[in-house]
Amino acid sequence: MAGHTVPIDFRVDPAKIANPVERKTLLQDFLPLVEPFTGPLAEISSYELPGGCHMVLYSSDNMTLSVKLYSNGLVTAAVEYYTNAVNTHKIVNDDGRKLERELRKELGCTLAKVLPAIKRAPIINPYFTTSDDRLIEYDVDEKLFEEQTDYQKVEIYHTKSYGNMLVLDDLQNLAESDLPYTEGLMDKGKEKYTGKEVLILGGGDGALLWELLKDKPKFVTMIDIDDTVMKQCRRHLKSVCGDCLDKYDGDNYKVIVGDAIAHMREYLKEGRKFDYVFGDLTDVPISTEPKGELWDFMRTIINLGTKVTRPGTGKYMTHALGIQCSEALKMFEKQLNQLEVPVTYTRTSHYIPSFKEKWCFYQVAVQEA
Repeated sequence: MAGHTVPIDFRVDPAKIANPVERKTLLQDFLPLVEPFTGPLAEISSYELPGGCHMVLYSSDNMTLSVKLYSNGLVTAAVEYYTNAVNTHKIVNDDGRKLERELRKELGCTLAKVLPAIKRAPIINPYFTTSDDRLIEYDVDEKLFEEQTDYQKVEIYHTKSYGNMLVLDDLQNLAESDLPYTEGLMDKGKEKYTGKEVLILGGGDGALLWELLKDKPKFVTMIDIDDTVMKQCRRHLKSVCGDCLDKYDGDNYKVIVGDAIAHMREYLKEGRKFDYVFGDLTDVPISTEPKGELWDFMRTIINLGTKVTRPGTGKYMTHALGIQCSEALKMFEKQLNQLEVPVTYTRTSHYIPSFKEKWCFYQVAVQEA
């Protein structure tokens, strides 16, 4: 059950909106193009908004049509209705393309676009975003788990295209399709983990730990604060974490439920160093300046993470954002250049199926002081 909103937008000569007679004619010509989908429409209300914008509301037996006409020639319209068949559209893509052609022909539009129905408050949310806030609609058919823990909102959805998908605080974290994410984080094929001591900061889905163990490291320590994530991933994302989360102590690994920052500070006191440290926690924040709580948290993690990385031979490995977030990536690289320990770094990128975008990963080599 959900509301559907079908956006129908087009541009005309501004004179057709400024002139009351031409504006009325425009609306009279527009309605017959929409009524094959809505049924006969009757005008309910009409009024002028500030800035020379005019709004008209129409209704049929079970649908409404709202139309806004702007002084610059833009017309935005929305067909809205309620439906029990959430994934059944009353105006399908072929209808939309045909309507676009008719709008251009009958109204002399310079541009016309009809989008598929936007689902309004369905029981199972299908919408998430890319790293730069573009909307993605997933073919979600079931929510497998949801809980607000002390640290975050944890959800697991089933999607037809990507398998089960872990979502943390309304952001896609990892799906069963996303081996390229884990291999990108590892810089698979270039870095050698055999016989190495490794520290994972975060990584609660278990995917990174599982893939690293295949390379026979000397020992892997993983620290994640949210045990709920690990318990649910071993239940619902078994294909990505294997059996490494079935028990938290293995022959060559240990999973710690706790605060990564506190543990790294203890490692510094002990003088403990790792060949590889993975930052698999927060994404690089998007902001106009590298300020605020998220940036402070990220800087703390990277400063501590690079300090417990073995200088000269060790590397700090982390994910960043989608490649289109160029300004945020520049700010992130500036932070790398200002770390308390000297580093050099390289950047790679990989397409992540469920993210529907190409993501950046950094390989930060810690230098001798």
